[in-house]
Amino acid sequence: MSLVLQSSGGGQVTIQEPTTASNFTQTLPAATGDVMVSGNMPAFSAYQGTSQTLTSGVYTKIALNTERFDTNNNFDSATNYRFTPTVAGYYQINYEVYGTTTSTITNFVGALYKNNSVYEYNIINNLNSSQAYSGSTLVYMNGSTDYLELYLQLQGTGTLTASSASGTTNFMSGVLVRTA
Repeated sequence: MSLVLQSSGGGQVTIQEPTTASNFTQTLPAATGDVMVSGNMPAFSAYQGTSQTLTSGVYTKIALNTERFDTNNNFDSATNYRFTPTVAGYYQINYEVYGTTTSTITNFVGALYKNNSVYEYNIINNLNSSQAYSGSTLVYMNGSTDYLELYLQLQGTGTLTASSASGTTNFMSGVLVRTA
């Protein structure tokens, strides 16, 4: 026996019984507060479309100026290069920074900033002419004023560059995994 629910719009939902003699119970959660559906689960992916020249020893915000997708219009790829979600919750954030020089990099710091302060970073010393760092973290965002940005600091000689190769480096992506 099946249970069929008809919608006023013409669609339907069918609940099919199990094919075994066992009893099964399905408990549906109460729909209160923010319900996790595709319409309110922000997700984005943005990358640096063109390389940036860096000044040795200075933290520089990576211009993540190209979006692969931005489901809730929470990523600013035009001016601020930041993610500011409008749904409070816990976000899985992935990122990569890549720097090069025409000579030698002596210090490399890739950093994820939250609200203009370092949230997490990685320091790598005594390098050659290029270095990359990938990170992944879970971040609580309040859904109104919190924002995330990607920074890179290189110390070294020669022309220092935050390089980008068609979006395969210098990127940030994220998705809401649980509302607050």
